[in-house]
Amino acid sequence: MEKKLNNLFKGDKIIWMVFFFLCVISIIEVFSASSGLTYKSNNYIMPIIKHSGTLIFGTLIVVATLNIPCRYFKLMTPMLLLVSFVMLVLVLFIGEKTNGASRQMSILGMSMQPSEIAKGSLVLAVAQILSAMQQENGAARKAFKYILCLTAPMAFLIMIENLSTAVLLCFVIFLMMIIGRVPAKQLGKLMGWVALAVFTVVMLVMLVGHDTSKDKGTLAKTEQVETKPKERGTLGKIFHRADTWKTRMVKFNDDNEVSPDEYDLDKDAQVAHANIAIVSSNYIGKGPGNSDERDFLAQAFSDFIYAIIIEELGLLGAGGVVMLYVILLFRTAIIASRCENNFPAFLAMGLALLLVAQATFNMAVAVGFVPVTGQPLPLISKGGTSTVINCVYIGAILSVSRSAKKKTAAV
Repeated sequence: MEKKLNNLFKGDKIIWMVFFFLCVISIIEVFSASSGLTYKSNNYIMPIIKHSGTLIFGTLIVVATLNIPCRYFKLMTPMLLLVSFVMLVLVLFIGEKTNGASRQMSILGMSMQPSEIAKGSLVLAVAQILSAMQQENGAARKAFKYILCLTAPMAFLIMIENLSTAVLLCFVIFLMMIIGRVPAKQLGKLMGWVALAVFTVVMLVMLVGHDTSKDKGTLAKTEQVETKPKERGTLGKIFHRADTWKTRMVKFNDDNEVSPDEYDLDKDAQVAHANIAIVSSNYIGKGPGNSDERDFLAQAFSDFIYAIIIEELGLLGAGGVVMLYVILLFRTAIIASRCENNFPAFLAMGLALLLVAQATFNMAVAVGFVPVTGQPLPLISKGGTSTVINCVYIGAILSVSRSAKKKTAAV
């Protein structure tokens, strides 16, 4: 029996344990945080059955992916990049509108987020470029140009509908270039141009956007600050989510203290109830299933699930979740260091950075360190495409761990 299990759950056992604990936490906390879904569907158990089914399917995807040798990932790169690019273009025209953004599209009755596929595809391509152009003193100068030519158009298409995902992806690619020893001079110039680009985008957002938090009678909930589309010309169409971005930036940079009796729970519902959830945890938490704020947080099972985790499991539970992602990153780094070839090492590190960076963004939003980004907590938040794609990432890391383990044993 033990031999059969070992044959099924191949790869690094610590990565498997991290994946298992994240899934267990996900089932418990999504079940607790889905009160809004159970109320709407009038079915107490169905939302968690669907989520558990997604995780079980994701586990099967992990097992399937880890059995794919790393060399075959290279062969998939051109096709995945082409599919990602086409889907990112199509979603702008035929995508389903959610909170004013076209991020999903239906294919054969299934809802998919092209940005999730694009993230992994780009990391795969960058890993291949860095590995192919490694020299004794680091990556060749041409590697930087190739990476930029791939990343810029992909990030721009994602940015139109999902700025936070584009920023997250660019950040991960930049870290991969550091790990891949891209010349420091090129990275320094890139940082300068990025700073200029960020300044320009912020200025355009402040110019084109409208701060809806100042509108009287507007329910400017954090994820619903989009106003009715206005005729703004070409620039306005490209920055059609400028209202959302500007409102979030203005709120985040507002240092004026507001007394509890003057706080507007309608306009700042998400942030307000997330703060209440954290403060009411009283350090030790209320226990699983005992959250009060889940009934008021519209994204309690997704974007703000970390606030519910703190409320129910306290600082110990919240710290445990952080440690799981830290272990994932450091364990992947150990696996990458054992790889004889550069490609699997860069691929594993890129995917781990993608998961951990997104988790960091989500947790930072929940505790109020950064503006609201709408990023789910990987492998914990309720999701469809994102959960399955994250399972593919875990499977790819486990695939790398198998080959690295064999190489180490051979030595």
